[in-house]
Amino acid sequence: MKRIITASAIALAAAIAAAGCAFTASYSGAAPQIPTAPTISPTLVAQTPNPAPVAAPAPAPTAAATSSRTDYSVPANWLCRPGLASNPCEVNIDATIVKADGSTTLEKFTGNPNAPIDCFYVYPTVSLDAFTQSDLVPGPEEFNVVKSQLARLGSQCRIFAPMYRQFSLGALRARMSGGNAVPTRGTPADANNDVDDAWAYYLANENKGRGVVILGHSQGSGQIMRLIAAKVDGKADQAKLVSAIVMGFSLQVPKGKDVGGTFKNISTCKTASQTGCVITFSSFRSNIPPAEKAMFGAGQGETEAACTNPAALGGGKATNPKAYWSTGDKTWAKGKTISTPFVMTPGLTTTECVKEGNHSYLKVTFNADPADARIDDPATDVMAAGKPDPNWGLHLNDANIAMGDLVDILGKQAAAWKAAHP
Repeated sequence: MKRIITASAIALAAAIAAAGCAFTASYSGAAPQIPTAPTISPTLVAQTPNPAPVAAPAPAPTAAATSSRTDYSVPANWLCRPGLASNPCEVNIDATIVKADGSTTLEKFTGNPNAPIDCFYVYPTVSLDAFTQSDLVPGPEEFNVVKSQLARLGSQCRIFAPMYRQFSLGALRARMSGGNAVPTRGTPADANNDVDDAWAYYLANENKGRGVVILGHSQGSGQIMRLIAAKVDGKADQAKLVSAIVMGFSLQVPKGKDVGGTFKNISTCKTASQTGCVITFSSFRSNIPPAEKAMFGAGQGETEAACTNPAALGGGKATNPKAYWSTGDKTWAKGKTISTPFVMTPGLTTTECVKEGNHSYLKVTFNADPADARIDDPATDVMAAGKPDPNWGLHLNDANIAMGDLVDILGKQAAAWKAAHP
């Protein structure tokens, strides 16, 4: 039976994850508060101030620790998979387009069960389980994050998202605050083994020579970086890679280069129709750049964090990125009631990859206009002491800020993959 979710646990999820470390579709609209130690990254739970280019999301197990294995032939061990009953990736994700004059248009969503490529996704830190490692039983927190970060890609790819025994929010809070630790369950190796075993099952039973996009956010990005570096990069299965999407992490490349750091043979994407490449970014406001010690987008010695703007892969500024915001309880336009779960606001944001100091990141500008009938700013920052925290930036909405552009890219990559593999 799934654990009981208490009010305090929900408050913790809203505060630390708020759904985007993991951003949930049920987000209330209030800016989340980080209750303790806001200068410590919330999701890179295995990283030290000087992490290795490829970082696992949890410490290596001790010699005495033994990790059990998960059987991914069991449908219940998948969060999303084709044919899964009550699939949380097959839900209503319609959006209302709110234009600058306040007028609205409905955008209906339709998935494509016959998509020519697959997506293999590892979700960020969301578990409300009261132990160090989560269980394999999905709850509202897992359902909501795939609704926000993943389901829309179902128009371009078949979706595979395994449950895995991740490092939980409660354990993360204890580590951040130095407070009382949550009870130990399992070992940090559980998460690594689960992701590896799910990937192996997918390859052996579902792939059948298809191209695949491997994507994740935050702790999930740490997992896919580890997975790709160990089992895809320079290996036979690299031929299956349509692209990798690493959101809310620091994927390393040699300074001024596109390949050679975290991944030795996988370069950053430069065009939407390029395949076998990686898209990676961490988001910060244009007027609140990363703090000096912020881990997201940080370089490491002789390497720097790669940044690829999904709305402008070739570089430069994108004036109309396709963000999908969770509707929440905000007033998106004066006098308008929005009934869809998501909202688009064309022209409200501008995005550009920039290098400033030791950070390479996706700079997001909110183009507030007093004459615009819409909301000036969705206000989705992590807050500390009543102000947006420059250590976190717009981490909560990394996926949302770029979602429409990622959908477009996957459509072009899928077409290129299909043409190259008739």
